[in-house]
Amino acid sequence: MDNLKGAALMVAAMAFFAIEDMYVKKLAGVISVGMLLTLLGIGGGTVFAVIAKAQGRRLLTRELLSRPVMLRNAGEMVGTLGFVFALALTPISSASAILQANPLAVTVLAALFLGAPVGWRRWSAILVGFLGVLLILRPGLDGFQPASLFAVQGVIGLAVRDVATRACPPTVSSMQLSSYGFFSIVPVGLTLLAFHEPSALPQGGGWLLMGAALLAGVLGYYMIVAAMRIGDVAVVTPFRYTRLIFALITGYFVFGERPDMITLVGAGIVVASGIYTLWREARTASAARQAARRAAASPVRPTA
Repeated sequence: MDNLKGAALMVAAMAFFAIEDMYVKKLAGVISVGMLLTLLGIGGGTVFAVIAKAQGRRLLTRELLSRPVMLRNAGEMVGTLGFVFALALTPISSASAILQANPLAVTVLAALFLGAPVGWRRWSAILVGFLGVLLILRPGLDGFQPASLFAVQGVIGLAVRDVATRACPPTVSSMQLSSYGFFSIVPVGLTLLAFHEPSALPQGGGWLLMGAALLAGVLGYYMIVAAMRIGDVAVVTPFRYTRLIFALITGYFVFGERPDMITLVGAGIVVASGIYTLWREARTASAARQAARRAAASPVRPTA
């Protein structure tokens, strides 16, 4: 039952994240990306800062300047900038499909920089998954959209963020990290406003869209945290890919998008590769735990 509840919470979280993406795309047609990033950063950072304070956490701590936290914030800046531009300039379905390569990129970075063990089967699955991304992008062909590379930037930046999170000091709570991450994108938005994108504040319905995007994002975050705490990680994590299903639904009904067969095949390859990679990782971790338990349970023979 815990795994069932965890899976349901994960699916609900992905639905809210897809709704947040939908509102962000709508907002990108009303205000500039620079203004959008600035307001999202201030709004989300404030929400999580209030929650952190309510939990008795200090926002300004020495750990804020630690290398993993600063690297995480840098990844957040690069990744969010890329994904928001991708949502603004390309179909939400293709941007979300490319984003599903994030777990593959996280595995690669964890292997390269954290020394995580990755066997040849997972390396093969990662390679196949990245080929799926190339099918969606189609570089050099008529269907290639250069703006889709912003989604690739999003994958790389958010993968850096996720890997750096693993190395963050355990004394820094999830709410503190989330607050730091949101506030870190404010300078990015202000830089765009200063040098490229003068923009007025949202008017009327624009503020409603902004509030809805923030609410959906916060609810999604809470549900994904609850899902990971209630259910087994190996069971719950693959349900992250339902975000693509919700993105396809919103793209079809809200934005009138009709992804072609090549895009759908590429997305299917990315998702299948990601699920296989997660399954292999869980299997390897389970085997390691069983070996450790057997070693701990075996009697120690006295030496002569």
